[in-house]
Amino acid sequence: MIPGSLTANHPLLPDAATRARDISSRFKDLFGEECQLYRAPGRVNLIGEHTDYNDGFVMPAAIDFDCWVAISASDGSEFTVHSVNLGETREFDLAHPRPRHDWSDYVQGVAVMLQKSGLPARGAKMLVSSSVPMGGGLSSSAALEVATGYALLDMQDSPRDLLQLALACQQAENEFVGAHCGIMDQFISCHGKADHALMLDCRSMEHQLLPIPKDARLVICNTMVKHEISGGEYNTRRAQCEEGVRLLSAVLPGIAALRDVTVQDFEWHRERLSLTIQKRCRHVITENQRVLAAAAALTQHDLASFGTLMFESHTSLRDDYEVSCSELDFLVQVAQGMKGVYGARMTGGGFGGCTVNLVAVEAVADFQQKLASAYHAHTGTVPEIYVSTASAGVGRVQAPG
Repeated sequence: MIPGSLTANHPLLPDAATRARDISSRFKDLFGEECQLYRAPGRVNLIGEHTDYNDGFVMPAAIDFDCWVAISASDGSEFTVHSVNLGETREFDLAHPRPRHDWSDYVQGVAVMLQKSGLPARGAKMLVSSSVPMGGGLSSSAALEVATGYALLDMQDSPRDLLQLALACQQAENEFVGAHCGIMDQFISCHGKADHALMLDCRSMEHQLLPIPKDARLVICNTMVKHEISGGEYNTRRAQCEEGVRLLSAVLPGIAALRDVTVQDFEWHRERLSLTIQKRCRHVITENQRVLAAAAALTQHDLASFGTLMFESHTSLRDDYEVSCSELDFLVQVAQGMKGVYGARMTGGGFGGCTVNLVAVEAVADFQQKLASAYHAHTGTVPEIYVSTASAGVGRVQAPG
């Protein structure tokens, strides 16, 4: 993942014009050339966790922390990529792709998958700068993938089909990086809209934009516990879900994913599953129902019901899917008792990272102060707290004049 450059309590990021001048200047100093600029956002998932790779429903929003890519075309098939955050440069050749098992695999993997889809192989010089915190469950990897893919397509004057771009980026993470993620992160980074959440059907790719009420804010609390999900527990959970589908298909012919199993079906046939597989399946099946209910609540501006569903989602992730951790649980527990907090839950793959909180505007400042103080007293760590607005998806940035 690409590390962020934030400190506690959400320092102000530079405006787009300032950032464009800085990144363009860095690129020229490094490569001696002019560049084109692109950006893609990270995301927070309001509800619908670990449902995307089960063909289910999710409700993410793009956030105003993003990854920028500066790029110029090169002859041949060689790439030189520099990370501002890490101060590292990597080189690779599309004629002989091979994973390096570091941050550059997200760039190389996207280039490889676009090449497989018919994009002419052409090298590039790239500079990457990201404000999305690394390992916080805010999808720094998808922001890098989508910004890279869009930049490569635009540089080639190739059609920019956002769905195909999202699918290519997901394929890069699945096949080149080795993280068996679903489509949610890449999809919202492509399709995000300012001031809106997005409910996505991960099977049909149908989606619905849902306005986030102006009297509430998304407050993201980073535990500062880092996680790495390219293997291990994340892939194990996916395999457990697939095993549940295999076992249930004996009595529920025609099911292709847990998306196809109703709560009633599960209750009737769960004894066919081991206790662990039961828990994994129950989370996914009930979480899909929570997403649909949350969309209805948001449409009706029923923030109380929406928040209740967020708390229920966290409980399910903690107890049935077992992807939470003590730090996340503490933040949710503290938030649940605070005035002006509609809902809170862990967001992202789990085992650390962030919680997302839906908070009344007038309560945000008090919430930040009290939550940070309680967390520091409990863990000795100062959390990062970001008040974010929902932002637009990937696009080209006007270069400085």
